[in-house]
Amino acid sequence: MLSFEELYISYSPEVYRFATWLSGNSNDAEDITAETFARAWMNLGTIRTETLKAYLFTIARNIYLESLRKHKTHEVLNEAHPDSLPTLERSFETRNEIEQIRATVLTLPEIDRSAFVMRVQYDLSYAEIARVLRISEGTAKVKVHRVRKLLFAMHPKRSHNE
Repeated sequence: MLSFEELYISYSPEVYRFATWLSGNSNDAEDITAETFARAWMNLGTIRTETLKAYLFTIARNIYLESLRKHKTHEVLNEAHPDSLPTLERSFETRNEIEQIRATVLTLPEIDRSAFVMRVQYDLSYAEIARVLRISEGTAKVKVHRVRKLLFAMHPKRSHNE
């Protein structure tokens, strides 16, 4: 079983980046990350390690949705997070393209944005994404595919295989 310190060191950067994609700003992402690990700590003995990342993302997403219900506002991302999409940065060369992708992703419905980021950035399986978002595996695949299709339509010179 992981200690809290091991859990935090291993997963906090990914939870923070995921929370940043959800919330759109670093202050909220820090709060979401802290609350995520506080809640995880309370249930540390019951967490299955094979689903740990998905479990933490579920907590983070639920905290984000709770904050939306409380505040009914959603700030737009106005900060650069150069390490937020390293896997996409290999496919899109210029900083301008990356910023266009970030801006587009942030305009998506939260569930689509979450599915895409979990798949592309964190390499979660469609089954894990479905569990986190409480949707079917097929729906998770469709959501990710539609976002990819939208992003590649913005950049027709790119191929889907990159």
